[in-house]
Amino acid sequence: MLKTGRDVVVAGIGLHPFGRFPDKTIVDMSEAVAIEAIKDAGIQFKDVEVAYFANVLKEIGTPGEYTLARLGLTGIPIMNVENACASGSSGIWQAWLMIATGVYDVALVIGAERVPRGPVVPGAKYSPQALMGTSHQMAEYALRMRRYMYEYGAPAEAIAQASVKAHKNAVLNPYAQFKKVFSLEEVMNSRMIADPVTLYQCCPTSEGAAAAIVMSKEAADRLMPDSKRAIRLPAASLHTSMHRSPTANNPKESTLAAREVYEISGIGPEDVDIVQVHDAATIGEIQHLEQIGVFKEGEAWQATMAGDTEITGRLPVNTDGGLQAMGHPFGASGIRMVHELVTQLRGEAGERQVNDPSIGLAQCAGAGGVSTVIMLAKD
Repeated sequence: MLKTGRDVVVAGIGLHPFGRFPDKTIVDMSEAVAIEAIKDAGIQFKDVEVAYFANVLKEIGTPGEYTLARLGLTGIPIMNVENACASGSSGIWQAWLMIATGVYDVALVIGAERVPRGPVVPGAKYSPQALMGTSHQMAEYALRMRRYMYEYGAPAEAIAQASVKAHKNAVLNPYAQFKKVFSLEEVMNSRMIADPVTLYQCCPTSEGAAAAIVMSKEAADRLMPDSKRAIRLPAASLHTSMHRSPTANNPKESTLAAREVYEISGIGPEDVDIVQVHDAATIGEIQHLEQIGVFKEGEAWQATMAGDTEITGRLPVNTDGGLQAMGHPFGASGIRMVHELVTQLRGEAGERQVNDPSIGLAQCAGAGGVSTVIMLAKD
């Protein structure tokens, strides 16, 4: 287990709406969220000692350098991070690690993407799956959903309910790509994509950006005008697969990451008040909730049907609409999860505000078998 020596906080956050913005580049959106996060923290750009830029599709080389050149070239290390859909949260993990171990005091993490319309094809273009036409993200989720339904007796409607909940939450979120409520019947009857996954159970491809300022607690007390707005980041973890399990609750890297976060922080899953998980498809939300231990294996579908994951439920999940309705610009999504948890823990979420949360958990997965888990806490 990683031993850390310093307290870490998220001091500032910035978010660009998710959707379609044909008149903007990733640099335009990234500059806006970086400035917003710096202002939110109440610091200056010259205070930033290291930066991470999360981006998957690489419209330009070294997008971090291109973005920060607009703010001022200060000679700091800038790392461009690509870890599939977990790129943004991988940047947060790296910032936490560098600060917790005393290498730096102030980090800026940015994530941005412009994802083209159409289905997402994971893996290499020259892979056998791609050549045979079987490399389709939602087909993989469909297989996982079929297996889960078989093993735990979950009806398809129970899993689809995650989409109903997500869209209801997104209506309350001005940053969300889709702000329309769908009934369970509408979700179930939407166009079939990969049986039993229907269109409204798939996240949209999106454009957008997010940013966060991660600092040591000492730096926050020294630099922030109001360090009480900072939210603690007690632990973060990144793990990759050890094997491909044949069970429905697959892959297991999220379990490894969550266990490490609980061990580092001394906070258990029973203490978590609000959760963000990777819900590219509805079954992703159900399985990830079980993998991180906030619900027992095979029980998340029942909790979803019972309303336990609603904003007013006992464990609110994806309160901003999640990937399902918020949208999914790959590099930004993991940072967007942190943005929502910080907003909730500060008590600044408006109509979608959860009742006095203290501990938040964000899980974000990426193709290839990578998963991050990030814990946030209010003092």
